Amino acid sequence: MKSNPVYKREVTVRARSFRMPLIILVFNGILAVVALLNMYSAVAQVRISASVQYSSFLQLYAFVATLEFLLLMFIMPALTSGSISGERERQTLELLFTTRMTPKDIVMGKLFSALSQLMVLIVSSFPILLLTFVYGSMDLMDLAFLMVCFLVTAVFCGGIGIFSSSLMRRSTFSNVCTYGILLLVVVGTYMLNIFLLNMSQMQIAEEIYQLGETRPAASSGSAVYLLLLNPLATFGEIMEKQVTGGIADLSIRRFLGNGPDNFVIRHWIPVSILVQTVFSAGLVRGAVYFLNPLKNEKK
Repeated sequence: MKSNPVYKREVTVRARSFRMPLIILVFNGILAVVALLNMYSAVAQVRISASVQYSSFLQLYAFVATLEFLLLMFIMPALTSGSISGERERQTLELLFTTRMTPKDIVMGKLFSALSQLMVLIVSSFPILLLTFVYGSMDLMDLAFLMVCFLVTAVFCGGIGIFSSSLMRRSTFSNVCTYGILLLVVVGTYMLNIFLLNMSQMQIAEEIYQLGETRPAASSGSAVYLLLLNPLATFGEIMEKQVTGGIADLSIRRFLGNGPDNFVIRHWIPVSILVQTVFSAGLVRGAVYFLNPLKNEKK
């Protein structure tokens, strides 16, 4: 990326802008206020009960990590959804095509410049996440695993943004398309599984079982595998493993019922990370295709 002119220009412009320090200030300010308020509440509880409950500090870690994850998931599309469509609106995209840069160079330069900006936010938030380490509740491996999840989610959301930006000619339409796809993937897959789970519960409740017969557990069926594309489901599984009872509402276990314990279910986190990475690569590939000015001539 050091030899990519688009990447160097974007990084230089953002480094000189007042916008980047402001984003870092607001981002870490929100995390710090939430973390300190929760820590103050936990310490006040210790003074009242005269006993240290480490579960409170684990919940602090889960709460701060969840807030940071949600902020990153909405910031990354904002950084990429107008990157290429903005060049069209400023009528500078044609100038980029007159250089030796390929559409791939433009797309990768835009994507990695936004990703590097987001990595600054992630690294700058380390001291806030490490507040819980004072009480010995988490270890560095858990933090490293969480950072991998943040990085994959950033690439995933950035891929959606860069794809929409290459497809749409206006930044307004690109923003709507980006957040629409993100809403469909994150909220839509969960709502579909919840709907199918409720339907399964209603069907089981209507059936009549003989005395001594085991009532089956409700499940959402094969629709649970759609959550492999959902970054929030992956994050929920990581929190469930790191913090006991961390985010039960985001866990896939509630949708499985008595379903089979296959390879995908046993290795949900690495498989979902792989699926999201492949999907992100496909989005970047699609962005390069739609940005290519010669695609119509090739046809």
